[in-house]
Amino acid sequence: MTFELTKEFIEALETHIAEQNNQQLLAEVEELYPADISSILYELKTESAHYLFSLLDTEIGAEILANIAPTERKEFLTNFNSQEIARYIEVFDSDDAVDLLKEQPIQIREEVIGLLKDREQARFIIDLLPYDEDVAGGLMQKELVKANVNWTVNECIEEIRKQAEDVEKVYAVYVIDDDQTLLGLISLKNLVLARKNTKIGNIYDEDIHYIETFRPVEEVAEIMQRYDLEAIPVVNIQKRLLGRITIDDILDVITEKAEEDIQAISGITGEVEEDDSLWDQVKARLPWLIVGVIGSLMAATVIRLFEGELSRIAALAMFIPIMGSTGGNVGIQTASLIVQALADKTGLEISWKDRLLKIIVIAALNGLIIGLLAGIYVLIFSQTQLFWVVSLSLLMVVLLASFMGTVTPLVLNRFGINPAVASGPFITTANDLIGIGTYFLIAHFLLKL
Repeated sequence: MTFELTKEFIEALETHIAEQNNQQLLAEVEELYPADISSILYELKTESAHYLFSLLDTEIGAEILANIAPTERKEFLTNFNSQEIARYIEVFDSDDAVDLLKEQPIQIREEVIGLLKDREQARFIIDLLPYDEDVAGGLMQKELVKANVNWTVNECIEEIRKQAEDVEKVYAVYVIDDDQTLLGLISLKNLVLARKNTKIGNIYDEDIHYIETFRPVEEVAEIMQRYDLEAIPVVNIQKRLLGRITIDDILDVITEKAEEDIQAISGITGEVEEDDSLWDQVKARLPWLIVGVIGSLMAATVIRLFEGELSRIAALAMFIPIMGSTGGNVGIQTASLIVQALADKTGLEISWKDRLLKIIVIAALNGLIIGLLAGIYVLIFSQTQLFWVVSLSLLMVVLLASFMGTVTPLVLNRFGINPAVASGPFITTANDLIGIGTYFLIAHFLLKL
């Protein structure tokens, strides 16, 4: 049954905490998942949250800490000493342990590593600390199950029993040689079905996907998505097996990337959340708002250049909004498709010539249809002399906006800038200006005839 967090429930917990009714307090949360308890901690006052957390089982507390957002976790652990942090690090996966320790001051970090009773865990953490968080090495965990190519199936199964004590999820057994070089893998199904004296070297699969430690996390996510992998081994430049990356870590990367793209499309710079300070939110939103204002002022300047046409035919003003909005909408539609193709690495084999030709054909068809619809409206409700002005303007606006929506994200991606930026205020503002400028240029030349 899904847990529902209510105001009454939080008030009841606060009462139990104030009265130090520990038995009743634990009874309230004992059936809840760690994720549900995390939601409760967010709602409690700081002192109350620490009190409740201190009563929880170490493994539950560790799972909660592993899933709390880094900024909140860093603040939450402020009042914890090194001994307390080490107690939870003992039961962390190595990758999660490193993430938490990187948030702490160097002194706390070293004290915690020194306090760890599990020296293998300490060694794993030391091995992972040098890697940046945006490469495969910073995402991998050291815990995995591996088998030597010269072992028999029976020896392999015995070793799995030993290794799997420290591995929460076993997806496959990685096969290595005496130098720890990755050779392939063997599935648990094939291992169970094989005869016990069969050599691992005779039954393992050499066709394996792997990733080097220096590869960016976006590349890891792409490979795991493309080949539907639950885990991928990580190797060094000599192809020696160092660790693995599991699907849950990749989901975090995909989610974070999606959030960044949504903010970029919305015209928000940097990482910002609703509960951030007022000034942080202002700084994140203001740059693109200024760009939008500058674009609108430029559009107003364009309109001013054609005051003569407006004074002679006031009806021209009626169609200014449709030119700007159509250009913005078409640009966003086109840019969004290109950004999606870049993110998924789909359609990258399409040449510039073929891509632009396809965009032009689609834009021409859309432009002809909406131009004709708008032209019919002009014939019915406005001056007939504007029919060609409005129709041709809309056709040209759609063509130009489609071109901008295609080229801009490709150029930004070429220079290492997030192409999602192109789908936001930049495209909208640019195409508003292009739409209005195109409209008045066509009106200027056609109405002179």
